[in-house]
Amino acid sequence: MIRVVDYGVGNIQAFLNVFKRLGLPADRAKAPADLTDATRLILPGVGSFDHAMTLLNQSGLREPLEARVQGECVPVLGVCVGMQMLAGGSDEGQLPGLNWIPGRVRAFAQTPASAQLPQPHMGWNDLQILSDSPLFADFAPTPRFYFLHSYFFDCADRAHVAASATYGLSFDCVVSSGHIHGVQCHPEKSHQFGAQLLKNFATT
Repeated sequence: MIRVVDYGVGNIQAFLNVFKRLGLPADRAKAPADLTDATRLILPGVGSFDHAMTLLNQSGLREPLEARVQGECVPVLGVCVGMQMLAGGSDEGQLPGLNWIPGRVRAFAQTPASAQLPQPHMGWNDLQILSDSPLFADFAPTPRFYFLHSYFFDCADRAHVAASATYGLSFDCVVSSGHIHGVQCHPEKSHQFGAQLLKNFATT
């Protein structure tokens, strides 16, 4: 069962709709008991880093989520702010992140190469695939995905960068470390490429 972690932010239904079209069983996880049957986990997120971390910390889901991901190695996919939460922290706030993939979340507005560009980075952009991550099985070399964000993941270990995109600078937009993955783009809004990525995550 694919479980989408419902801790108060993120468009949960959009993910469930994609998985339904793909014929893959998926449902929300709103309580710790909902995580027990998860074979895959989606950690969505929108809004600010500290707000999302606060809601997760207060939801009662963080400890059992960490037990399943870190203790039992259940694959997880963080999406948008959910990806940023995988880092150690963010320049957007003060709270520590999950630190499942070492790195720091940076602001486009504070990066010289992108500071003069419209904020947020919004719309379709090409990905440059940099690794053989299972997320990209059967993909074209430069798939297009939908983005909406003002902050980006700055990965500490380049070996964990699975794909990049360009917005003034080349930034890390997909990270993978073993069974832990994060995507800054929105696969649930990215038509066939997004559906393929979610299918790959669920089945490989």
